[in-house]
Amino acid sequence: MTTFPIAALFDMDGVLVDNHRYHADSWQQFSKRYGHSITPDQYAQFINGRIAADSMPYVMQRALLADEVASLTEEKEAIYRELYASAIAPTPGLIPFLTSLKNNKVPMAVGTSAPISNIGFTLDGIAIRSYFSAIVDASMIHKGKPDPEIYLAAAQRLGVAPERCVVFEDAFSGIEAGLRAGMAVVALATTHTRDELTATKAQLIIDDFTQLTYEKMVKLVEGNWH
Repeated sequence: MTTFPIAALFDMDGVLVDNHRYHADSWQQFSKRYGHSITPDQYAQFINGRIAADSMPYVMQRALLADEVASLTEEKEAIYRELYASAIAPTPGLIPFLTSLKNNKVPMAVGTSAPISNIGFTLDGIAIRSYFSAIVDASMIHKGKPDPEIYLAAAQRLGVAPERCVVFEDAFSGIEAGLRAGMAVVALATTHTRDELTATKAQLIIDDFTQLTYEKMVKLVEGNWH
């Protein structure tokens, strides 16, 4: 392992961009095309933060072949990109925070359940791809969040021990994945409220990246956060 004091692992949707409403709306539009409906609770529990192989069969209410999952997912994500294209923006404070981590030589990775088409749309859309040394997506893992595989794979690609990593998440499944990986977790109150997130065991809850600094991250990893 490296001698880096910490590494930062970022979920994408709801973290790098505050796009919860656009994803929720696109799932609603997509499900209506097929005569289904999704409640906010169902979205939070069974869809948000999960890989398409898990979420799409739930929405369609039947088992799906792999090629069906792929085609239906791209159909849904095309709706999302159309809805969000004119509004895409980094989460408040993100760019200064990433710049601070880069200046302090903190290696960074993205660990996301999003399809590759959305990864390019997001990272290039807000011009942040250059900050990340690794990107791990659903196609690279066997088990989706809340399984810790995606974050363990990201840490391995950076060459940093899990206990030296900080995960940034907004979804319940992602928070659980980070914790199960043995990592410190910062929860963003974008998709869920602060009150809802207190039910998780995330070490810190923030509204956006204006409330966090590199120094606070170091304290979080060292276990002396107050």
